[in-house]
Amino acid sequence: MDQPFASVMSVLGFHRRRSIINLVGAALLAFAYPVSPALSAPQTAETIIGKSVENFVKPAYAAFHDATGDLKSSLATLCATPSPANLDAARDAFRKTTDAWSRAEIIRIGPITEENRLERVLYWPDRKGIGLRQVQAALAGQDSSVTDTATLAGKSVAMQGLGALEFVLFGTDSDKLAADDAFRCAYGAAISGNLDDIADTVAAGWTGTTGFGATWAKPSADNPLYRDDTESLTDLLEVFINGLELVRDQRVNSFLGAEAAEDKPKQALFWRSEGTAAVLAGNLAGMKALFDASGLAGTLPESAGWIASSIDFEFGNAIRAATGAEGPVADMLADPARRSKLSYFKLVTTSLSELFGKRLSAELGLTAGFSSLDGD
Repeated sequence: MDQPFASVMSVLGFHRRRSIINLVGAALLAFAYPVSPALSAPQTAETIIGKSVENFVKPAYAAFHDATGDLKSSLATLCATPSPANLDAARDAFRKTTDAWSRAEIIRIGPITEENRLERVLYWPDRKGIGLRQVQAALAGQDSSVTDTATLAGKSVAMQGLGALEFVLFGTDSDKLAADDAFRCAYGAAISGNLDDIADTVAAGWTGTTGFGATWAKPSADNPLYRDDTESLTDLLEVFINGLELVRDQRVNSFLGAEAAEDKPKQALFWRSEGTAAVLAGNLAGMKALFDASGLAGTLPESAGWIASSIDFEFGNAIRAATGAEGPVADMLADPARRSKLSYFKLVTTSLSELFGKRLSAELGLTAGFSSLDGD
């Protein structure tokens, strides 16, 4: 019998593939496995997706909306009364917003994918610095159109989200916000208003009998997106598989080199606000919360219960490693102890990829294919 993944070393040779999940037999995905004694009835897609939406997705987006509301309020206060204390409060509200977003952003389906909302909230990676140059140009040119939430929403996605606001609050000359930089503050206030509008729309889009939550949880022949359990459960599995690849391949690999000499601290997400490690921890915490909320562990036969235990174990390892590496990215990478935590974090995501993409999928009668993040 397979043993729990007490060590991630056994998965170093794991070959990442593209993650379109294919059903091996519709009857298997109706979960015709032995049911845990703790469950009163077999788990169906409606049950699993319903619990995922009610116990994770809706609360996560509601928390993000709460955070953007506080952010909007803090920017309004800063603009009305510039001071070091109010600037600190706005920066703190920004960090709380990125923390809330890091948990919710793993759900990359539904309302967030419409009208470029995902990119409008966070345009990243920006490897060529196009977005940064656009933000800097708007600040230098005092472009009044970026100080109005309505007009800003129609501009480049790189100018209206968290990346742009990070530069406004933490980038070059941002300390002037504590004294008097009315234009810069007005731009930041417009960004916060735009983020709050998006958060409100997305949270509302998951509710009600016609909301995306109901669409996802109730597949049927006349459902425009999900015709059967296979399709709705496929999207749930892809949240984990694609999410882990996003964190490892795009987030960590963007700045953590194979050797210390190859590190690129200024390529890390939210390096200016010192939020890089916190966001990585938040991404994994969001996945763990979703896994717990879904009840997927309860679909496994007793002989495969170790898979759920291993998933829980490795989530804990990853979250602790990321949390232990917090601080300015350059300092983090210069400290061998904290840098090793990032390397370990990356290794654990590979273990989790195998647990979800091979072990759990196989037990549920699913086959992992290729990842939509590979770009091939």
